Amino acid sequence: MAIINQATKELQVKIVYYGPGKGGKTTNLEQVHAHVQNVREKGKLVSLATNADRTLFFDFLPIEAVAIKGFRTKFQLYTVPGQVIYNTTRQLVLRGVDGVIFVADSQYEKMAENVDSFRNLEENLAALKLNLADIPYVLQYNKRDVPSAAPVEYMEYLLNNRDVEAPSFVSVAAKCEGVFESLNMITRMLLNKFINENSRNSA
Repeated sequence: MAIINQATKELQVKIVYYGPGKGGKTTNLEQVHAHVQNVREKGKLVSLATNADRTLFFDFLPIEAVAIKGFRTKFQLYTVPGQVIYNTTRQLVLRGVDGVIFVADSQYEKMAENVDSFRNLEENLAALKLNLADIPYVLQYNKRDVPSAAPVEYMEYLLNNRDVEAPSFVSVAAKCEGVFESLNMITRMLLNKFINENSRNSA
């Protein structure tokens, strides 16, 4: 959950990129890190790679945003490892999560992995006594430039077929297309949630 420091007037928010292996989670963070112009606004991008999976543990990128209601907002961006064998690490990264960007691979042959990964997200949240319905999240349909990309409508049916649909975006993360649209949406959702909760607590 968001950490509020009344003394320093700082709101710290944790966003986790989730999804199947090699779907584009790390690429998203690399693009964000590369395109944030003000060096003081971004921390060091930490990437731990193996032969089996591009990200073994997590990437960490704190970004400070404009003040909201007198609070300086710091976003911490993480990715989880895509491979199932690192599921314990996924659970560790999800602890204290405020928002999720689910990065799905648009290739037809990856649809089963997308569905399994999304189900795994819900299971891991449940293990932490969290419910996806209570956590802001967006869907990003990555690799839209590949020849075998499935129709967006099909991906919506597989991943966003629920009573309350999540915002979804098409992307080509390697070209920075759809990367900031996804991030901007989840940050707006989180800040609105904080503002609403803060208003209720002040009432």
